Amino acid sequence: MFFASDNGAPVHPSVFAAMERANAGSALSYGNDAATHALRDRIRGVFEAPEAEVLLLTTGTAANALALSLLTPPWGTTFCHRHAHIAEDECGAPEFFSGGAKLTLIDGTNGKISPDMLEQAIAQTGGSVHVAQRGALSLTNVTEAGTVYSATELAALCKIAKAHGLPVHLDGARFANALATTGASPAELSWRAGVDVLSLGGTKNGLLAAEAVVLFQPTHAWEAELRRKRAGHLNSKLRFVAAQFDAWFENDLWLEMAQHANTLSARLATGLAQIPGAEILHPTPANMIFARLPAAAHARAKAAGAVYSQSDESLCRLVCGWSTTAEDVDALLAAFRG
Repeated sequence: MFFASDNGAPVHPSVFAAMERANAGSALSYGNDAATHALRDRIRGVFEAPEAEVLLLTTGTAANALALSLLTPPWGTTFCHRHAHIAEDECGAPEFFSGGAKLTLIDGTNGKISPDMLEQAIAQTGGSVHVAQRGALSLTNVTEAGTVYSATELAALCKIAKAHGLPVHLDGARFANALATTGASPAELSWRAGVDVLSLGGTKNGLLAAEAVVLFQPTHAWEAELRRKRAGHLNSKLRFVAAQFDAWFENDLWLEMAQHANTLSARLATGLAQIPGAEILHPTPANMIFARLPAAAHARAKAAGAVYSQSDESLCRLVCGWSTTAEDVDALLAAFRG
């Protein structure tokens, strides 16, 4: 019963098979191989973005920090939700990669920034040489609260950012889960809504250390190449990362895995709602649930071998992955109920 994080799920067998095929013979290094070039073209097709450039990396932190360093100068600030991953879980990496740019934290219910809150935050920033200047907007989908921005919601926030001259970054560590629950196309949930740069996460959805930065306009492509190399994140054997993404996109495996995780999470949320004393804190459209449960329920679950994140005696986070089973969910619910 593993519900700690989708990061902890195994690699999908099809992905391992693709890496095995990529392991036959030698290939040019540092992304100059045929597989990496072919993947760029495939991502362009998936996103309906013929000019997009793609940089492959191995960690989500590097993807987010590199992307933001392209959009926010050292004297700027990136607007983001107070509980965004870049604000709470990346050890200052965005500030480090950008040479000291700040983060402006915005409150918002259920992990989302509202248009009014964004307008207010932008209005209160910049205008003096003594303060950080407006840099970029960073959004997260799926949010850190497990909620999801629709394409319409994203477009409304991007429109405000663009009206103030701000480029937009999207942290898509769970982008596939957002696609699966909204039914939107990759283009609709990214560049068509106004996103300039996407951190496309694969590691949380069946891949092994595989992330991508998708630049929907090639303006910053060369700078991105230089920043990746200078930061020590240019892997010499990128064909193994490319092979993973190639298997991911084949027959929409990425969406199949994400939908499975979402479906099991919905099953879990339905069961939790029926447990006396349980409270689900946010809507649960994707694969992550925040809930409060009685301490006795947690004790029973932990004694039964359940693994998940618990912040205090009642608050927990439960995450389903592509390999979570209905039996896992039902066993956890049974343990909680006692």
